[in-house]
Amino acid sequence: MKTTIILSAVTLLALASSAADPATLLAERGKLLLSEDFGKPVEVAKIEKGKPATAGWRLRPGKWEFVDGAMKGSEVAADKHGAVARFPLEFQNVVIQYEIRLEGSRTSTLSINDAKEHVCRVLINSKGFTAQKDDHDHAGPDKPEVFGRAAMPIKEGEWKTVVLEIVGDEMVAHIDGKAITGSNELIGTKKANFGFTVAGESASVRNLRVWDATLNPNWSSTKTSISKQ
Repeated sequence: MKTTIILSAVTLLALASSAADPATLLAERGKLLLSEDFGKPVEVAKIEKGKPATAGWRLRPGKWEFVDGAMKGSEVAADKHGAVARFPLEFQNVVIQYEIRLEGSRTSTLSINDAKEHVCRVLINSKGFTAQKDDHDHAGPDKPEVFGRAAMPIKEGEWKTVVLEIVGDEMVAHIDGKAITGSNELIGTKKANFGFTVAGESASVRNLRVWDATLNPNWSSTKTSISKQ
């Protein structure tokens, strides 16, 4: 079952929990699991063929740099694949918040994965953002399921704050007062890592925060009232 909700900026402002962080809708932030300011380069172990980095970020394929407090990813044509950065982190329910700046990329995504396959993602480009459940078997019969697309201009060089919330089999993604939510049993599975992808020239991320999450006790009524609107 899927549900798409587009919230007005006024609605989100009314639900805001603090001036520092955007309001959460589905979840309540709990223990801070990860905080990355990218103020200094992340030490990356030498990667041998078929072996992941021993600790920290796994930065391949693509070109990844640490510039002015941000992690910048660029697609490399010879890779024939978008740039990928992944961080190993086991979690179930979560709030992931970060800032993104498009710098010529066609699309950048926040990708959530289990131990074997993709689970769900948020896709961002100059025209707005999309939230979806991913294809989990590639050979069929599972298919990706798009929960919704939110149209909004995202200018090149402009920082935007992205929030993804997952509790149980539901997810909510929101940027600047527009939100998309959907549900699928796959989303409720145990996750093993998350990461970012960049297709095209480049995109940068900064101020990454990951919290453990619990269900917002007001979610049911909030979802109902927003649906009525």
